[in-house]
Amino acid sequence: MAASVAAAVGGLRRAIRRSPSWLGPSRRPFSSEPPPTQATAVRDAFLSFFRDRHGHRLVPSASVRPRGDPSLLFVNAGMNQFKPIFLGTVDPRSEMAGFRRVANSQKCVRAGGRHSDLEDVGRDLSHHTFFEMLGNWAFGGEYFKVEACSMAWELLTQVYGIPEDRLWVSYFGGDPKAGLDPDLESRDIWLSLGVPASHVLSFGPQENFWEMGDTGPCGPCTEIHYDLAGGVGDPQLVELWNLVFMQYNREADGSLQPLPQRHVDTGMGLERLVAVLQGRRSTYDTDLFSPLLNAIHQGCGAPPYLGRIGSADEDRTDMAYRIVADHIRTLSICIADGVSTGMSGAPLVLRRILRRAVRFSTEVLRAPPGFLGSLVPVVVESLGDAYPELQKNSAQIANLVSEDEAAFLASLQRGRRIIDRTLKRLGPSDVFPAEVAWSLSMSGDLGLPLDLVELMLEEKGVQLDSAGLARLAQEEAQHRAQQAEAVEEQGLRLDIHALGELQRQEFGPCEAQVLQLYTEDGRAVASVGEGQRCGLLLDRTNFYAEQGGQASDRGYLVRLEQQDVLFPVARAQVCGGFILHEAVAPVCLKVGDQVQMHVDKAWRLGCMEKHTATHLLNWALRQSLGPGTEQRGSHLSPERLRFDVATQAPLTPEQLQAVESAVQEAVRQDEAVYTEEVALAHTAHVPGLRCLDEVYPDPVRVVSVGVPVARALDPASQAALQTSVELCCGTHLLRTGAVGDLVIIGEHLLAKGTTRLLAITGEQAQQAREVGQSLAQEVEAATERLSRGSRDVVEARRLSKDMGRLTDAVDTAVMPHWQRRELQAALKVLQRRANTAVRKLEMRQAAQKTQELLQRHSEGPLIVDTVSTESLSVLVKVVRQLCEQVPSTSVLLLSPQPLGHVLCACQVTQSPTPAFTAEAWALAVCSHMGGKAWGSRVVAQGTGSTTDLEAALSTARAYALNQL
Repeated sequence: MAASVAAAVGGLRRAIRRSPSWLGPSRRPFSSEPPPTQATAVRDAFLSFFRDRHGHRLVPSASVRPRGDPSLLFVNAGMNQFKPIFLGTVDPRSEMAGFRRVANSQKCVRAGGRHSDLEDVGRDLSHHTFFEMLGNWAFGGEYFKVEACSMAWELLTQVYGIPEDRLWVSYFGGDPKAGLDPDLESRDIWLSLGVPASHVLSFGPQENFWEMGDTGPCGPCTEIHYDLAGGVGDPQLVELWNLVFMQYNREADGSLQPLPQRHVDTGMGLERLVAVLQGRRSTYDTDLFSPLLNAIHQGCGAPPYLGRIGSADEDRTDMAYRIVADHIRTLSICIADGVSTGMSGAPLVLRRILRRAVRFSTEVLRAPPGFLGSLVPVVVESLGDAYPELQKNSAQIANLVSEDEAAFLASLQRGRRIIDRTLKRLGPSDVFPAEVAWSLSMSGDLGLPLDLVELMLEEKGVQLDSAGLARLAQEEAQHRAQQAEAVEEQGLRLDIHALGELQRQEFGPCEAQVLQLYTEDGRAVASVGEGQRCGLLLDRTNFYAEQGGQASDRGYLVRLEQQDVLFPVARAQVCGGFILHEAVAPVCLKVGDQVQMHVDKAWRLGCMEKHTATHLLNWALRQSLGPGTEQRGSHLSPERLRFDVATQAPLTPEQLQAVESAVQEAVRQDEAVYTEEVALAHTAHVPGLRCLDEVYPDPVRVVSVGVPVARALDPASQAALQTSVELCCGTHLLRTGAVGDLVIIGEHLLAKGTTRLLAITGEQAQQAREVGQSLAQEVEAATERLSRGSRDVVEARRLSKDMGRLTDAVDTAVMPHWQRRELQAALKVLQRRANTAVRKLEMRQAAQKTQELLQRHSEGPLIVDTVSTESLSVLVKVVRQLCEQVPSTSVLLLSPQPLGHVLCACQVTQSPTPAFTAEAWALAVCSHMGGKAWGSRVVAQGTGSTTDLEAALSTARAYALNQL
């Protein structure tokens, strides 16, 4: 009997550890409970329960776009917005500082980063990239385990009516390695609430000890699980609600210290709760998703959704339904909160989500173009009442989704044709050529990312040549490194004679003929072979070549007679007056071949944004620093821009802020950007016209902001003194408003008299401002906390550590540099004040402990005792003060710490011939406790671990007496 019970419990533990996907058939109800409750009513019932019955304050959901937290791509848990409370950095004057018990429904996205469910979505019946987290919190010990468990049990069993026999709970079973005891308090609470002992299971730290990160608040958690089987056969447990009891702080050295204030943090996924209450085995069978699934069925004509998974879903139709339904919810929520698709960070993850949805909707469900955008109103209808920002931005969301869908469809269809045609040429056992996959991935926004190529091949049962792919990646890395090292000689260098004027087009494709091919060492060849890096000279091109500080275009070319092979073009440069394209040839390419050139539009637009911003920055510097300010050089790419300016001294924070403000004003004005080619002689005597010490062509191109070129070049006009007018061959936006914003994120002295500025624009700039604002608020909160003083050494030391953490964050954050300089200066002062406060409190505490020890010990050669203190620093001060007051005495003190740790400090009498050294004494005692010691002949300290302090004290006395 005992063996069978043990086996059953072991099986349950494994079931909980797996957090199993809800297995089909998905549409079979698992109870005969009352009619399903709508998701809206479930959400409302949760919030009303905590507000009306238990006095919680309801707070709105934070945006899924983290405000000022660069550690997150998306808000992925309900506790994210309350991190300042958990970390103890909340401004005492802020509204949040007054939070005691709160509840909400938080929008969460888990895609990309450490916690990502993206690749699992669609494969099972429960994973989502967007979900709603219902949560309640108690801060500063407002309530703790008894109340949290009782409220959760009351809500689930009395309000939602879930049968008690369907619920199981788990609690923290302890961690001997960390010195943590089992959380028997939680166990006993559940038993007192009527949970059968057979339904209460214990687990280790992996399952039931929650941590915010590598450092910070943490603690045991207890989880409530629901049995899908309902007593029929073996239990099938899924986690329903997690209750975290934050009572420790994980220090940088890995140790755990008790928090001065304990907190409760709970989270329950709305989707899973609704599935339980509606008697469904899948979250996709609830009314949160059924309207979307019906809309997908009606919009693309695919077979109806049946909830199949794995081999049962042979054509992947149901998988595609789930992916499209989940992803359009995520896209709608993110865009409503200000996250759009892009090239890096969260925008890049959102781009992957959109592309995954497009691929499955078109390839599997055979959806028509524009289908995804048509689903946005269904999402708004479902979630708009809970999150009004969806209703406010519904049209914008639909437009952005439709635009991105159309752009990716072209790339997807092209990539699919290339993959299919390549597969037709392969034998049954052949691997997919690395060169073809590489060419697709290296074609920028016009191609397909490698992970998508690999997934498409995996779905067809074809293996990619991973060894060849690794070789190409290594070659590309080496090539980039060589380019980075070269200053004067970058890429291919040629001496080419006149071939006629090259023509340049805009974004559309351009047909051209290969006039000449070159190897990497510059030799002219008639053809290049498979996998070879080469240079191409064409009779015409639509690629912008790197010049004027602007990075070149990138994209790809195809041969007109073989459009299923992409030749990625990584770079274009001017050589001897002609444009040379650097490419990798996946197959043979010959002189005379007819090709079609495709520019990566997203890359070009990024360069246009940065180039117009560079002109605005140049103008703003002259406005702020004076008309004599000279540009010394610049370089820009879609990621950021670099600008070198002649200065007599480093720019002050006030000057940097003034420059940014001038650019922001020009952006807000949304002025037109005019360009025109004029005779070079007409530009010679224009007041304020900016040009570098270069040789310009004739005619020359003039770029003017807000003023038509003809008026700007009028010698009688002062327009060029009041706006940006420059000679420039680069690509530009049509209006300044498209820049969005500009933030100078870095500044350093490049050479005497020359300062280099680094800047970002658009969405990146907006995020940098949010990070800066968030850090400024943290510094302001730290200032207020410091001004209020610390109650004890522990609080003072924590505040000092917070200053150091804030300083590191400010030093490394991507934020406005003027703000960084201001915060660095403020933090330097605050750190000094915090350290002084720590020293004063430690000295005061040490003096008090010293007097207590002197009262217990009469004069003698030894004082060996224990002292209650929180730090080694205070312990050392107590030892020092004792020896100062009783010079003829040697002192060794031990201080017990949480989890069995012990601190040790000692000092011996200073005599010409001491009987023993402090270092040896400390080593003897700490070795007895399994620890270590360090120090000098007179003073030493150490650490160890023991539960028998008397034995350690006896060792200390015996060692000293033997030596004496």
